[in-house]
Amino acid sequence: MELVNPLAERYAERFTSPEDELLARINRETYEQHTHPHMLSGHVQGRFLSFISKIMSPQYILEIGTFTGYSACCLAEGLTEHGALHTIEIREEDAKLANSYFAESAYRDKIYVHNGDAQEIISTLPHKWDIVFIDADKINYLAYYRLVLPRLSERGIIIADNVLFHGDVLADEIKGKNAKAIDEFNRFVHNQADTENILLTIRDGLLLIKKR
Repeated sequence: MELVNPLAERYAERFTSPEDELLARINRETYEQHTHPHMLSGHVQGRFLSFISKIMSPQYILEIGTFTGYSACCLAEGLTEHGALHTIEIREEDAKLANSYFAESAYRDKIYVHNGDAQEIISTLPHKWDIVFIDADKINYLAYYRLVLPRLSERGIIIADNVLFHGDVLADEIKGKNAKAIDEFNRFVHNQADTENILLTIRDGLLLIKKR
């Protein structure tokens, strides 16, 4: 399902600040070489993540789901001078590829890649998070949310990707374990009294969450 009119998407691309050379290469090479290129955040969403990060000037960012490193590079653009971004990727091949791109980034000394199970790794990281970006296996979104919410800084936000899940959550009868998990996650977050949230129709849907 096309969630956004392709003409509107192209128009948005045209009037969004461009990617830098490294991001453009990650974008291009992911589409040329990876079996699941649709998992890449892409130009407009990447600039949105960068924009949010630059506004917030975060000290610590947690990303759950590195993929080929595009979104981490975008989020790192707003880090404070001594800030750090920790990104977790379960697939060893993707973690290695992302690390190779990070080595060329201006933020290479601020990005730390963890290869393994996010639910195990999150508890080992000591920081309070200013930004958490969730973009990993959909059936565990709720588990990740429950792990990171208590560790959110006072001004921190959680950004969850793919919350429209290709439009599958819009069906009267939602089918498939991933779409059902995303719908459950969206409903759970929306019904929490101690947080506020907004769902944006950028790309495949972004849910922004902060504590009240």
